[in-house]
Amino acid sequence: MKTIIEPFRIKSVEPIRFTTREQRKALLEQVHFNLFALKSADVIIDLLTDSGTSAMSAEQWAAVMRGDESYAGSPSFLRFEEAVRNLMDFKHIIPTHQGRAAEAILFSLIGGEGKHIPSNTHFDTTRGNIEGTGALAHDLVIREGTDPQDLHPFKGNMDLERLEAFLAEHGNAVPCVMTTITNNAGGGQPVSLENIRETARIAHQHGVPFIIDGCRFAENAWFIKQREPGQSDRPIEAIVRDMFSVADGMTMSAKKDAFANIGGWLALNDDDLAQRARTRLIQTEGFPTYGGLSGRDLDAIAQGLSEIVDEDYLRYRVRTNEYIVDRLDKMGVPVVKPAGGHAVFVDARAWLDHIRPLSYPGQALAVALYEIGGIRTCEIGTVMFGRHPDGSETPAAMDLVRLAMPRRAYTQSHADYIVEVFEEIVATRDRLQGYRIVEEPPMMRHFTAKFAPLAG
Repeated sequence: MKTIIEPFRIKSVEPIRFTTREQRKALLEQVHFNLFALKSADVIIDLLTDSGTSAMSAEQWAAVMRGDESYAGSPSFLRFEEAVRNLMDFKHIIPTHQGRAAEAILFSLIGGEGKHIPSNTHFDTTRGNIEGTGALAHDLVIREGTDPQDLHPFKGNMDLERLEAFLAEHGNAVPCVMTTITNNAGGGQPVSLENIRETARIAHQHGVPFIIDGCRFAENAWFIKQREPGQSDRPIEAIVRDMFSVADGMTMSAKKDAFANIGGWLALNDDDLAQRARTRLIQTEGFPTYGGLSGRDLDAIAQGLSEIVDEDYLRYRVRTNEYIVDRLDKMGVPVVKPAGGHAVFVDARAWLDHIRPLSYPGQALAVALYEIGGIRTCEIGTVMFGRHPDGSETPAAMDLVRLAMPRRAYTQSHADYIVEVFEEIVATRDRLQGYRIVEEPPMMRHFTAKFAPLAG
């Protein structure tokens, strides 16, 4: 059938407050044109992130009621641990309050001055946690991954030749090799199972651990099933297990592919590193059987992990993004192709080519989407990645705007509304102006920077 129907029924709703364009223009000025500073009540459709914004299922809410809040040895932890290990069979499963906490613990132990950590593409918090230790984060995605129009089926793949050269050059200064699945900063693009295996092989050949940032592991597994030869008849669970079987550890935000509103974990096979991680966990997060989470959160994650691998859900999830990408492409809006797993990515640099990269075309488009339609999105480009640890600034590889779709939260009509807002912008594209940053922190500036529009 042509119609995309949601593979669920809605049992609970919350109202959306509608605002006028004039109200939104005033709100933008009040928050200095940084969409992170908006109140969510002033947003009509919130596509800022898919992290922690999922609608939980009836079974997850039932699991919340089973949550046991014992400080140590809670059965909720045991159910959580079993659910994780069913898909990712690591020796040590260490809960954290979210993914960036897992990153902070890991890199506080293996990072530091003089260290170099490669990945296909590090996302913002990963890069921030690496650079916060004094280490340097390097992106080694394949060439096709930086071309929004290239139809390569696995644009998130690591460039294996560059990785070989990188490890040969930096040697003992590389504490781990990372791969992010799917590649968020590169447009939600997947990594093939073959590439995961080869990345692990090269890392191990050089005596370096291989770590997976697994936030969107189920979406990545779905793309492998759809696109990689020999995988089409395999269950999603089996593909997931294969992806992680070659890794030495993982970081995870359960706020993505576990349908949870909070939570994450660090998983490791190295006994010594795991012991040091648990010690740091106790210092900063909590006891190792709750890790900064309540028992009910752990139970909700455990249930979510059984639901995220459902193929009816994954088919609907990806098809919704494909639908929006197809509609935008037909009206001439340049988008990252193929459609990503968790979001639609618009190529703002190509579309707003009258705005130079250091005037932040992605920010200009994100502001316009909110002003015209009340849609909150996120710039993934020079604002997020253009500033370097030494304080210099250069254009990022791409200037994208991410429309991150919360899981099970919006319907087909919301998708059609998003398309209609873009139709409005198409008519006024040439009148959009760039922005300048008037105030920014020294790191991860996109969260709190203040902007001002450039004079017309």
